[in-house]
This record gives sequence, C-alpha cells and structure tokens, in this order.
Amino acid sequence: MTAILVSEVGPRDGLQSIKSMMPLDAKKAWIVAEAAAGVREIEVGSFVPPALLPQMADTPELVAFARTIPGLNVVALVPNAKGAARAVAAGVHGLSIPFSMSETHSLRNVRKDHPAMLAEIAEVARIAREGGVHFAVGLATAFGCTIEGAVPEDKVVRLAVAAAEAGAQEFSLSDTTGYADPAQVRRLVRRVRAEVGDRLTTLHLHNTRGLGLANACAGLDEGITTLDASLGGLGGCPYAPGASGNLVTEDLVLMLNAMGCQTGIDLEKLIAVRTILAEALPDEPLYGFTPDAGPMLDYAERIAR
Repeated sequence: MTAILVSEVGPRDGLQSIKSMMPLDAKKAWIVAEAAAGVREIEVGSFVPPALLPQMADTPELVAFARTIPGLNVVALVPNAKGAARAVAAGVHGLSIPFSMSETHSLRNVRKDHPAMLAEIAEVARIAREGGVHFAVGLATAFGCTIEGAVPEDKVVRLAVAAAEAGAQEFSLSDTTGYADPAQVRRLVRRVRAEVGDRLTTLHLHNTRGLGLANACAGLDEGITTLDASLGGLGGCPYAPGASGNLVTEDLVLMLNAMGCQTGIDLEKLIAVRTILAEALPDEPLYGFTPDAGPMLDYAERIAR
C-alpha cells in the first residue's frame, strides 16, 4: 500500500479567514483528538502579527502544547524571517513560508514582490537551518489567481528553481484560489519536479469548484505523497477573493482509505472530532462526509463485496 501523509491545516488555514474566535482550550482539544485519530502532522497556527490575525495570537502556546503529543509533527506557517525566528524559538518541528506565484497576491498577502520574497526565503532558510528546523516553501496561487488571472507555468517553474537555490528543503503546490483541474495538476507537478526533484512532495488544494478530490487523485498519480486538508473544509485565503473551501479532511481520508492508501487515520475517530468544532464554532458551516451518509466499510470489506 502507498503511504500518504494527510497534513491537517485547519488550526491555521481553517481558522485564519473566519470571524469566529476559537478558544485556546478548544484548539488544544482539536489537536489532541486528531492526533488520537492517527493524524501525524498538524499545522497548528501561523506566526503573524496578532493585530493582523487575532485568531493566531495563541500559536506559541499551541506549539508548546502540541510538542507534548508523542509522534506528532508540529508545523507552522511564517510570513517572513521575523515570524520564522519566533517559530523556531517556540519549538516547531517544521515551518513553511507562502511564496505567491502571482506578484499582486504576494503584495497583498505579505507585502513583498518576488525579488523581496526570494531574499526573505534565503533568510528564513538560514534561520531554519541554524535552528535545526525543516523548511518548506508553499508555491501559492500556482494554478491561477483571482486577482491576476492565469499564472504562466513557466513562471511557476522559474520561481520554484529560484526558491530552491535560496534554500527551500521542500515544496508544495498550492491551489489557493481553487482554479486547478486534474490535467493542470499532472502537468505542473511534472514540470516543477523536473527542476526541483523530490523536494516537491505536497499539494495544498481547495475545493472551491468541487474538484479537490479529483485534483488530489491526479497528484497521487504523479507521485505526490502529502496532501493538506482542513477538518470540515474550514478556511481559505483572506487575501484572495473567492478562495473559499479547503479540501475536507474527512472526505480525503475516506477516499484514500477506500483506495487502499496507508494513512494511519481512523475515519470514525476523525469524524468524531467535528463535534469539537461544532461546539466551539456554532456559526461556521462544516462540510464533508458524515455517518448519516451510510455505513463505513474498510478497504478489505469493499473488495470482499
């Protein structure tokens, strides 16, 4: 069976664009419950100024707490070198920085053009290296931008190479705006991997137009081994208009387990975690599979029938 890492990004990408404030104790309960369900990696928050994203103000406390959970890879997003220094000091196992392929989105998201971002990536790489922390670069808006429109694939490849030269250890391709289709996913994964090799491991997909799972399958066909998702489909990018709907963790795990992929995640336990979100965020809709859709069968049972 193929081993696939499902990285839960809900505590960061799921919460950053909603108005409701999730209490710290509820966030801790969420992280504990997902880890108990078999989730091995959780992006617990981001190291951004609290004035910009108040929901992320407790990220240092969450990192310290999550580090006490055996076997859990604790990661966080940083917008710049200052955030990276805070993340390393807090004790993250890994950090990532968003590098938007759309320069307009980059200016809105982190207030830096491409040359400035490449300089920032080099500095973050140094901080991560000296702190013994894994460093990934998320190639945001790689499949299109709601502000600029189409993003040329040649541009994505060129900027990925530049980020690799600046010190990125790992890459994800991010469908920030939900524009991607399976053919585009296959094509771009091949083109970027041809230049940066096995450092491209991850897809960060949104389900804005209902193609999230189809795009995930396309990525799997091309050797992607990590897929980001958010419990209940919470989240999206607050700086990309219309970019709603992360890939739903429950739906992704249901599909992967049914396909015979090795996720290590117990779907029934994962679905039970939704109760924590429903109670802490009663005004936020949750999407995805629920037991009401019918009985859950594991892969062996499906084949036997």
